Amino acid sequence: MQWMTLFKKEIIENWRNKKWIWVPLIFILLAIIDPISNYYMPQIIDSIGGMPEGAVFEIPELSSAEVILMTLGQLSSLGVLVIILMSMGAIAGERKSGVIELILVKPVSYQHYITAKWAALLSLVWTALILGLTACWYYTVTLFGELPVISLLQIIFFYGLWITLVVTIVIFYNSFVKTPGLVAFLSIATIMAMSLLTQVFGRFLEWSPNNLSGHIFESLMIDQLTGDLIATAFVTMGLIISFLIGAIILFRRKSLAE
Repeated sequence: MQWMTLFKKEIIENWRNKKWIWVPLIFILLAIIDPISNYYMPQIIDSIGGMPEGAVFEIPELSSAEVILMTLGQLSSLGVLVIILMSMGAIAGERKSGVIELILVKPVSYQHYITAKWAALLSLVWTALILGLTACWYYTVTLFGELPVISLLQIIFFYGLWITLVVTIVIFYNSFVKTPGLVAFLSIATIMAMSLLTQVFGRFLEWSPNNLSGHIFESLMIDQLTGDLIATAFVTMGLIISFLIGAIILFRRKSLAE
């Protein structure tokens, strides 16, 4: 009952802040940019005056899998940034304003508080992701060719693990940092460091969460789940659990110290 009360509080607060409206809209916009812009690129070029005389610009034909990969790239950059900015004050903001003291003065479990925040954010982000990728799938199938529904479900599930990890990293820093801006900086720095390490030590970090998009693309190309994708999914889930447990432990220590 306590956890559900905290969870409902977060859901209602996100609704009052209009996050349930603008976050899904942003994800839908980011997800449909690539399918539409790539398909209508010749018309776009003609509308702005066309190519200079004698110039030749060949637009490659894209497969549905390649369009999906470009969309995941958009979500991995701008989409992740939106998630970090809208959740950077999830706990840090309440700590800074003093609201958290009013909540914790009651017999509220630290574990319930953290996991309710985490679950509420995931509900919002997963809803936005499902709507965005479904819109992308519709335009991709309409403009570029067939992509089975089962492939869409696999994309949502496996890419959703990466988005879940991003949310968990933000909650982790929220658990002990008071300043929302610093939470955002540390979250972005962590994700960038993971990406850099994956690029530098790619041979040894084949199952890094940063490789999820690439493994999803490979699975779409051969029309079956690869061992690398499944292994990367398990590694990602392990990191999610580790960051979440770390957030609970650090939040308890920080709260008791204060």
